[in-house]
Amino acid sequence: MNVATKWGDGWIMEATTDLTAQERRAFAKAARRLIPFMMLLYLVSFLDRVNVGFAALTMNVDLGFSPEVYGWGAGIFFIGYFLFEVPSNLVLEKVGARFWICRIMITWGLISAATAFATGPTSFFILRFLLGAAEAGFLPGMILYLGYWFPLAMRARYIALFMAAVPIASAVGSPLSALIMETHGLLGLAGWQWLFIIEGLPAVLLGLVVLFLLPNGPVDARWLDVEERRIIAARLAADREGYPAATHHNLWPALGDARVLMLGLIYFGLVVGLYGIGLWLPQIIHAMGYGTRQVGLILILPYALSALAMLIWGRHSDHTGERMLHVAGAAFLGALGLVASVHVSSPVLAIAAVTCASVGIYAALGPFWAVPPLFLRGTAAAAGIALINSIGNLGGFVGPYAVGFIKQATDRFTAGFELLAAVACTAGLLTLVLRAMLRPRGNLRTARSLGS
Repeated sequence: MNVATKWGDGWIMEATTDLTAQERRAFAKAARRLIPFMMLLYLVSFLDRVNVGFAALTMNVDLGFSPEVYGWGAGIFFIGYFLFEVPSNLVLEKVGARFWICRIMITWGLISAATAFATGPTSFFILRFLLGAAEAGFLPGMILYLGYWFPLAMRARYIALFMAAVPIASAVGSPLSALIMETHGLLGLAGWQWLFIIEGLPAVLLGLVVLFLLPNGPVDARWLDVEERRIIAARLAADREGYPAATHHNLWPALGDARVLMLGLIYFGLVVGLYGIGLWLPQIIHAMGYGTRQVGLILILPYALSALAMLIWGRHSDHTGERMLHVAGAAFLGALGLVASVHVSSPVLAIAAVTCASVGIYAALGPFWAVPPLFLRGTAAAAGIALINSIGNLGGFVGPYAVGFIKQATDRFTAGFELLAAVACTAGLLTLVLRAMLRPRGNLRTARSLGS
């Protein structure tokens, strides 16, 4: 197998051998069986995470929340997520994906539904914190799980396909949330209360389905025949053989690796933009004079285009074998869109600019998550990927809270979105710095150059 170590070109020891027809059939079969179901799980997960943005259209008034209080409550989810991310992923690696993903989904679904009965800031903060703690480990667990099935040369496209559930959830969830909000008064509950209940319970049901449809790995997949299991195992083993010197397999070296920490900072910048947009955009568009149902329909466009961009950009990253420039370029596009969105002269142009920002930030995710598995294996992968995600998801607290704080202080979103743009731009610059730092010196085919 022809492999090379080329951190400077954005990839590490990426296998370049073309897949055989048998390999293509085996991996295509695995993708058909796994990816749609995993996307559904992540879609439901993300609905539970961002429906608070729609609920805020009336919940803030009913419960007397200021912009700063709402921003704190929306963001405290990520504190719980941060604290429990690494332990949760280590448990998943030990007990298997099937049982642990089931546990994650049932607990987060119940807590999300319980948010309907928040009575003020304190109960809202507690429930949002518990929701983050319950969901901790889901995304890094799914990234780790994809590594049990697909080789590195195919990883970005399948990660992008799986994570396309995020903008799809927003595209589908926006009009759905708007429709649910119109149930206001049914059985004495407000529309925002029905929103949390109706969008929380599917996670509980799907958690039970996971026990039957999500095998722990290829060995447990009864829908693969013996030859298909052998093919998948052989290809993944060939991936592992190319990384003897620079790959981490143990916990503590991975957590202290400068590459892991740098990737966590880059992901932080992307997540600040992602949630800074997602948790405030319904209110921003509503403030333009659009009704709740119109807001839901308008939001379909940016998120649908973001999902399409993720698939195209992830496939392009796999095709070229390049990762880092794909991440940096997409981050810069996101920053440009964020700045433009608060400096254009009409609502139509503002929505177009936000669409550009959303496309850029979402498109970065597939190539980004294809990088950590290149130098992390086993327990190190479980811990390292979780640490990157937990550091990054602190941006989910900082972004919404900063926008809310600035909005309350200035009564405008301008400075808040400029801050989001600056952080996204910094993520792009850090990606280029990391690319330069890891440019190999000497023989490109030497595994030691990974650490140079």
